[in-house]
Amino acid sequence: MFVPLSVLEFRDRAATYFGDKVGVIDGEQQFTYRAYAERTHRLANALNGLGIEAGDRVSFITYNTHHLLEAYYGVLEAGAVLNPINIRLTPHEIAYILDHAGSKLVAFHRDFLPLVEAIVPQLTTRPRFVILEGEPGGIASDEYEALLSGGSPEPRHPQIDENATAELFYTSGTTGLPKGVALTHRELYLHSVHAEIALGFGEEDVILHVVPLFHVNGWGVPHFLTMVGGRHVMLRRFDPTALMELVQRHHVTRLLGVPAIFNALVHHHERANFDLSSLRQVIIGGSPASPVLVRALEEQLGVQAFVGYGLTETAPILTLAQPRRVLTDVEPPERRQERQALTGWPIPGVQIRVVDSEGRDVRPDGERIGEIVARGNSVMAGYYRDPDATAATIRDGWLRTGDMATIDEAGYVLIKDRSKDVIIRGGENISSVEVENALAAHPAVLECAVVAAPDGTFGEAPVALVVLKPGLEVSAKELKLFCRERLARFKVPREIHFRDTLPKGGTGKILKTELREPFWTGLESRVH
Repeated sequence: MFVPLSVLEFRDRAATYFGDKVGVIDGEQQFTYRAYAERTHRLANALNGLGIEAGDRVSFITYNTHHLLEAYYGVLEAGAVLNPINIRLTPHEIAYILDHAGSKLVAFHRDFLPLVEAIVPQLTTRPRFVILEGEPGGIASDEYEALLSGGSPEPRHPQIDENATAELFYTSGTTGLPKGVALTHRELYLHSVHAEIALGFGEEDVILHVVPLFHVNGWGVPHFLTMVGGRHVMLRRFDPTALMELVQRHHVTRLLGVPAIFNALVHHHERANFDLSSLRQVIIGGSPASPVLVRALEEQLGVQAFVGYGLTETAPILTLAQPRRVLTDVEPPERRQERQALTGWPIPGVQIRVVDSEGRDVRPDGERIGEIVARGNSVMAGYYRDPDATAATIRDGWLRTGDMATIDEAGYVLIKDRSKDVIIRGGENISSVEVENALAAHPAVLECAVVAAPDGTFGEAPVALVVLKPGLEVSAKELKLFCRERLARFKVPREIHFRDTLPKGGTGKILKTELREPFWTGLESRVH
């Protein structure tokens, strides 16, 4: 008998087989999987009671809280579409998303009341607002816990169309207005199964949600961790000390995060004061990581560390740089860590290629650069209400990622740059990631970013922005000499600027657009 694929099955499985286990921890609040499932039923029934119908969009503006984790199932059980909002976006961008999505209801944490008040005047239609951990009144007509208490604890059994949109995520808008990525029940379900096969999470795993859940499910973890009965621990705001405290208190086994988060952890001056021995594995994603970081994590934390890669459009995981015994048994040990810093090889259910401008596969020699294209059952069918963007991104059944990479004989890809971040100096392509990795190898460098700056002779030239480790010093001249030992001369940064911090987005990724802009602002007036 045909049974539609839906992630609601994962919640029901957890409630049935792990019902008495504490499944969710948020601060001092703890919920067993049975209690968690009941709260999602109450949310579904409360939403239906407010007039939310099949296909309606329900948006959440909040931190990583149990409310949003409940929405991952409660909103879907109501037959609606979940739309988590990036809390780092501007009021104008969020207003655009709410209008474009046609959100019928917006739940927001009380801390974001000023943000919501700035959004409302820009909306063309007024959704219903629900406040989390606050008092109703003014903009908010309802309070979350009151809604749940009035909702029936009995499960609903909606008719699921597995090809209907279940979750709607908007890109950050770095290349224009945010685009809505519509992910179906089927895509989310199959991604969870494939990711679980690749990663092998189990009921003994405790995951600290560091990646914001508005960021493609925080890599899909809420679904496949629930499927196997693991424990969710919520981290509302990233802070290295808070992260280490939660790892120690709840015996967290795996962490997923961007390089900046793990850099902060490795170099934190209080790390020795915490027991982090429960950690077994860290997965680095969001932006390229250097072999230096992988080595530091393994040697200083005693974990397995490797890179993962994916997109909002792919639900999200495409590749993992997990070691393969068939390779590690015949290669020197240091090569293993080098491979684990690569972008990785495809998880089950995913096909990837690296192609040139004509769509032909590049030679798998680890040298030829092309664009990563992907297809699979977890890749989106298209952008929400945007056929032009869909047609530009999906060609001949393959998703164009915009990521420029090499592929080696073992099938590992290595991202060299986003296509928009490649620096073209006098006709030579320079990978900003390659230059960043060279800089990151210096013992005094905490983190860095390399961007293109205008150059009167060569058109563009690489410029580096560097943050040094506390208490360490190095001059720009010394760093350039260090780079010259590792890079061709034309790749060495023309300038090196030192910063106390680098700007980061909601997921912790360094915002290169902000760093690049000052070098180009006013260029036209200077040229003329």
